[in-house]
Amino acid sequence: MTQQFAERAVNVAAPTGARNAGLADLAHILEDQNRRKLDVIAPAAALRFCEGNLHVEGVESLITEDGVTDVDGVYRPTAVADEGIADKLKIPLAYLRRMRADNVPLLDENVNAWLRTAPERRFMLRAFRGERGPGMRPAEGVARALLSDSYKLMDNLDMLLAALDGVKQSGHPTQVTGCDLTDRRMYVRVESEAVAVQARSLLRGYRSPFDERSGDELPLISAGFVITNSEVGGGAYTITPRAVIQVCRNGMTMAKDVMRAVHLGGKQDEGVVSWSGQTQRKTLELITSKTADAVRTFLSREYVEAKVREMEGAAGRPLADPTKTIEHVTKTLSIGAEAKETILAHFIRGGQITAGGVMQAVTSTAQTLTDADQAAALEALALPALTAAAAHG
Repeated sequence: MTQQFAERAVNVAAPTGARNAGLADLAHILEDQNRRKLDVIAPAAALRFCEGNLHVEGVESLITEDGVTDVDGVYRPTAVADEGIADKLKIPLAYLRRMRADNVPLLDENVNAWLRTAPERRFMLRAFRGERGPGMRPAEGVARALLSDSYKLMDNLDMLLAALDGVKQSGHPTQVTGCDLTDRRMYVRVESEAVAVQARSLLRGYRSPFDERSGDELPLISAGFVITNSEVGGGAYTITPRAVIQVCRNGMTMAKDVMRAVHLGGKQDEGVVSWSGQTQRKTLELITSKTADAVRTFLSREYVEAKVREMEGAAGRPLADPTKTIEHVTKTLSIGAEAKETILAHFIRGGQITAGGVMQAVTSTAQTLTDADQAAALEALALPALTAAAAHG
């Protein structure tokens, strides 16, 4: 599997991203992130903006010859954190972004003014600590998200290990085929070639846009699923069934059958957050159990065959004007202009002048995107694209 890693350029403490990484590489990144994590429940009175950074009163420590002194933490917000700040303080996001780009003093003034309107209001800050500089002074860290104080921590590494335990308990032979990690979410794609069904009607006449291999020669669809989690309020822990076209590795997710666990808990005391071992153990045991149940369902031959039959019903619909159909599909599903052009090119190379060809072009285009969040979102639109293309004709 090709590894594509990107170190974020915000500062030395920024999270490391991954696209199409292996499982071992993902685990290594998550272990490093866990070492840097800082989670704090703080009132608005303890927060302030200065030079575009979020300052948090007394959460870091300064080591001197006289001992240890509590000092303010300084954290550079990510784009995700800015979204949370805008949401919690009711500042239009576009305006906040404009201030960050063009007038940082005005950004400081606006955020601080709104923080002062309700000084007792509490938030959860998720951050990464910076590496300590000379004299053991804490360096600038990264503000990952500003969330509700009732947000339940379900961290990526813990969720990944619990989910993989559930996969093991299910008894199905599987392999992890790729992992993505962004500032917003973790994605882990799992597949079972032991559960592969014939889809000759669905793949008749189709060619891979990557190497022109024929779907007629390899008309197989493998069962799989994708595990996702967000540590920053970007969505629940989910397991979503995923079908994989073997000839081109196109994947399509069945969002209506998703299994999810939300990040909602009770209010927490102020200060650095540390969940009890019992609370964490119960949460992870539930994730393991739910995962095992989901895998047994999603990796059954009956489930995959039923999904293939559903797709075949619409996929063979011929298209009178493919260009207009793709225009209609991309507009209906709010797919951007750049992706639309790639979808059209992949549709032509794929050779299927049908609604099914549009679906394949959407999923193959998703494979080419370097942004994992955008790729996952586009892959989830494969089945809606099939429905829209078949209806347009």
